[in-house]
Amino acid sequence: MKIMVNGTAQETAAPTLAALIDEMGLGAAKVATAVNEGFVPASQRAATLLTDGDRIEIVAPRQGG
Repeated sequence: MKIMVNGTAQETAAPTLAALIDEMGLGAAKVATAVNEGFVPASQRAATLLTDGDRIEIVAPRQGG
């Protein structure tokens, strides 16, 4: 399916947000996620199904200032 990840078009076969994060090599990383502009907590990623055209944001926290 075709999705947008952080504004970039991407093809994936991942059925869930958790699977997409693993597919991208970010499974162990501490990240914040949103699907179609709705925040998805880490505890809900495995239950969050992806569909064609979804817009996903994956953001890593930063320190400093």
